[in-house]
Amino acid sequence: MNMIKNYIIERNGKKPILLDWFYNETKENQPMIIFCHGYKGFKDWGAWDLMAKSVAKAGFGFIKFNFSHNGGTMENPIDFPDLEAFGNNNYTKELDDLNDVMDWSKSHFKNNPLVNTSQICLIGHSRGGGIVILKASEDDRVTKLITLASVSDFGQRTATTGNLEEWKEKGVKYVLNGRTKQKMPHYYQFYEDFKANEARLHIESAEKRLTIPHLIIHGYNDTSVKIDEAHKLHKWNPSSILKIIEDADHVFNTKHPWEKSKLSSQLSLVVDTILKFSRTT
Repeated sequence: MNMIKNYIIERNGKKPILLDWFYNETKENQPMIIFCHGYKGFKDWGAWDLMAKSVAKAGFGFIKFNFSHNGGTMENPIDFPDLEAFGNNNYTKELDDLNDVMDWSKSHFKNNPLVNTSQICLIGHSRGGGIVILKASEDDRVTKLITLASVSDFGQRTATTGNLEEWKEKGVKYVLNGRTKQKMPHYYQFYEDFKANEARLHIESAEKRLTIPHLIIHGYNDTSVKIDEAHKLHKWNPSSILKIIEDADHVFNTKHPWEKSKLSSQLSLVVDTILKFSRTT
C-alpha cells in the first residue's frame, strides 16, 4: 500500500484543496473511493488515515481531502487556524470542491493502469454524507454511494439554529468547538446561500432520485445525528442497504487524536461492510 499525503490542487480564482490518496501498488484497475469529512472535520481527523489504509490495502484507490473552507490551511491542515475561511463556508462551496476533486481524479489517473476512473464511489461522514447524496444524485460519474452517520436534512439544521433575525443583523453567529475551545464563526452568507439553492440542497429529493447502489451505515448510539435520520434515508430509497453498527457512536468509537495502531472494533466493522458492498454490488 502506497500513499501520497498533502497533495495540493491549485484552482483558478478559488482556494486550493489539500488531499491524500492511497492505493495498492500490486493491483490494477482499482475502483476509486473519494471520502468527504463532516462539519468541524478534516481529512486527518482521528482514525480516518487508518480507515483509508485498510480500504486501499484491499484493492481500492482511496482519496480524502479537506474542503477548501473547512478552516484548515495548506501549512496546517489539522484543526482550524483559518476561522475566516470556516465562517465563509457553505454547502454549495463543498459541492463545488467535491466536483473539482472528481475532475482532478479523473484527469490525474486517466492513464494510470492501477486506477479505474470509470468507477467512482463517494463516501461521506455526517454533513459530508448529505453532500455526497446530493452530488451522487446530480452527477452520473458516481457509480456507488456510501454514507456514514449521515444527516438527512440540511434545512432543519440551517434555519432552526439560533435567532435568524439576530444572525442577519449581526452578520455572524458563533459555535463553540468543545475540543479546541475555539469560537467558530458562521457568517450570514451561509443561510443566504442555502435559501438561494434550497431545491438543490434538499436531501430527501436527492435520495429519492438515486439510481445507484447506496449503503447507509449508522451507529446505534449516535447522539450527534440520531439513528432516525438513517431510517429516513432508507425509507426514501428502499433499494438502499441499511447497516446499523451496534454500540457505535457518531465516529464509530474513535476520537481525535487517535493514537492506536488499530481501528476500533466498530470502525473495523464499518470497513468490512464497505469492502463487502464495494465488491459485490
